[in-house]
Amino acid sequence: QVQLVESGGGLVQAGGSLRLSCAASGRTFSAHAMGWFRQAPGKEREFVAATSRSGRNTYYADSVKGRFSISRDNANNMGYLQMNSLKPEDTAVYYCAVGAGYTSYSDYYYWGQGTQVAVSS
Repeated sequence: QVQLVESGGGLVQAGGSLRLSCAASGRTFSAHAMGWFRQAPGKEREFVAATSRSGRNTYYADSVKGRFSISRDNANNMGYLQMNSLKPEDTAVYYCAVGAGYTSYSDYYYWGQGTQVAVSS
Protein backbone atom coordinates (compact mmCIF):
# COMPACT_ATOMS: atom_id res chain seq x y z
CA GLN A 1 0.00 0.00 0.00
CA VAL A 2 1.20 3.49 -0.87
CA GLN A 3 -0.30 6.67 0.53
CA LEU A 4 0.27 9.91 -1.35
CA VAL A 5 -0.04 13.49 -0.14
CA GLU A 6 0.25 16.41 -2.55
CA SER A 7 1.27 19.94 -1.64
CA GLY A 8 2.41 23.13 -3.28
CA GLY A 9 -0.76 24.25 -5.00
CA GLY A 10 -2.03 27.81 -4.84
CA LEU A 11 -3.00 30.91 -6.75
CA VAL A 12 -0.56 32.33 -9.28
CA GLN A 13 -0.71 34.84 -12.10
CA ALA A 14 -0.43 33.73 -15.70
CA GLY A 15 3.20 33.28 -16.64
CA GLY A 16 4.16 32.32 -13.13
CA SER A 17 5.49 29.06 -11.71
CA LEU A 18 4.56 26.54 -9.07
CA ARG A 19 6.21 23.37 -7.85
CA LEU A 20 3.95 20.58 -6.70
CA SER A 21 5.25 17.91 -4.34
CA CYS A 22 3.99 14.41 -3.72
CA ALA A 23 5.04 12.68 -0.50
CA ALA A 24 4.69 8.89 -0.56
CA SER A 25 4.55 6.56 2.40
CA GLY A 26 5.63 2.95 2.30
CA ARG A 27 8.72 1.26 0.96
CA THR A 28 7.41 0.45 -2.50
CA PHE A 29 7.33 3.93 -4.04
CA SER A 30 10.30 3.17 -6.28
CA ALA A 31 8.58 0.03 -7.58
CA HIS A 32 5.89 2.07 -9.35
CA ALA A 33 5.63 4.51 -12.18
CA MET A 34 4.46 7.91 -10.99
CA GLY A 35 2.14 10.31 -12.70
CA TRP A 36 0.33 13.60 -12.33
CA PHE A 37 -3.22 14.11 -13.49
CA ARG A 38 -5.52 17.10 -13.23
CA GLN A 39 -9.24 17.75 -13.19
CA ALA A 40 -10.87 21.06 -13.95
CA PRO A 41 -14.47 21.82 -12.90
CA GLY A 42 -16.93 20.06 -15.18
CA LYS A 43 -14.20 18.15 -16.99
CA GLU A 44 -12.80 14.66 -16.82
CA ARG A 45 -9.51 13.91 -15.10
CA GLU A 46 -6.71 14.14 -17.64
CA PHE A 47 -3.12 13.00 -17.88
CA VAL A 48 -0.44 15.63 -17.32
CA ALA A 49 2.93 13.91 -16.89
CA ALA A 50 4.48 10.61 -15.84
CA THR A 51 7.83 9.13 -15.07
CA SER A 52 9.21 5.62 -14.95
CA ARG A 53 10.26 3.86 -11.76
CA SER A 54 13.82 5.09 -12.05
CA GLY A 55 12.84 8.55 -13.24
CA ARG A 56 14.88 8.21 -16.41
CA ASN A 57 11.89 8.19 -18.75
CA THR A 58 9.30 10.95 -18.76
CA TYR A 59 6.05 11.51 -20.62
CA TYR A 60 3.98 14.65 -21.04
CA ALA A 61 0.64 15.72 -22.38
CA ASP A 62 1.02 17.93 -25.43
CA SER A 63 -0.65 20.78 -23.57
CA VAL A 64 2.14 20.98 -20.99
CA LYS A 65 5.16 19.84 -22.97
CA GLY A 66 8.00 22.33 -22.67
CA ARG A 67 6.42 24.05 -19.66
CA PHE A 68 6.10 21.31 -17.03
CA SER A 69 8.77 18.96 -15.72
CA ILE A 70 8.21 15.81 -13.68
CA SER A 71 10.83 14.31 -11.40
CA ARG A 72 11.15 11.96 -8.48
CA ASP A 73 13.48 11.29 -5.55
CA ASN A 74 13.14 7.62 -4.69
CA ALA A 75 15.54 7.84 -1.76
CA ASN A 76 13.13 10.22 -0.04
CA ASN A 77 9.87 8.88 -1.47
CA MET A 78 9.07 12.19 -3.17
CA GLY A 79 7.69 13.19 -6.52
CA TYR A 80 7.55 16.64 -8.09
CA LEU A 81 5.89 18.58 -10.84
CA GLN A 82 7.58 21.84 -11.78
CA MET A 83 5.11 24.04 -13.63
CA ASN A 84 6.38 27.08 -15.52
CA SER A 85 4.70 29.59 -17.83
CA LEU A 86 1.37 28.78 -16.29
CA LYS A 87 -1.80 29.59 -18.18
CA PRO A 88 -5.38 30.10 -16.94
CA GLU A 89 -6.32 26.82 -18.63
CA ASP A 90 -3.94 25.01 -16.25
CA THR A 91 -6.36 25.76 -13.42
CA ALA A 92 -7.44 22.44 -11.90
CA VAL A 93 -7.03 20.09 -8.99
CA TYR A 94 -3.78 18.21 -9.49
CA TYR A 95 -3.43 14.61 -8.38
CA CYS A 96 -0.35 12.49 -7.83
CA ALA A 97 -0.66 8.77 -8.55
CA VAL A 98 1.48 5.64 -8.70
CA GLY A 99 0.88 2.51 -10.70
CA ALA A 100 1.97 0.28 -13.54
CA GLY A 101 1.55 2.47 -16.56
CA TYR A 102 2.03 5.98 -17.73
CA THR A 103 -0.67 7.93 -19.54
CA SER A 104 -3.85 6.01 -18.76
CA TYR A 105 -5.94 6.76 -15.69
CA SER A 106 -6.72 3.05 -15.32
CA ASP A 107 -3.02 2.13 -14.96
CA TYR A 108 -2.73 3.81 -11.57
CA TYR A 109 -3.43 2.05 -8.29
CA TYR A 110 -2.98 4.73 -5.65
CA TRP A 111 -4.02 8.37 -5.68
CA GLY A 112 -3.47 11.39 -3.51
CA GLN A 113 -6.24 13.72 -2.38
CA GLY A 114 -5.28 16.48 -4.80
CA THR A 115 -4.01 20.03 -4.55
CA GLN A 116 -5.71 23.05 -6.11
CA VAL A 117 -3.89 25.16 -8.68
CA ALA A 118 -5.52 28.39 -9.83
CA VAL A 119 -3.99 30.61 -12.51
CA SER A 120 -5.36 34.12 -12.93
CA SER A 121 -5.18 36.02 -16.18
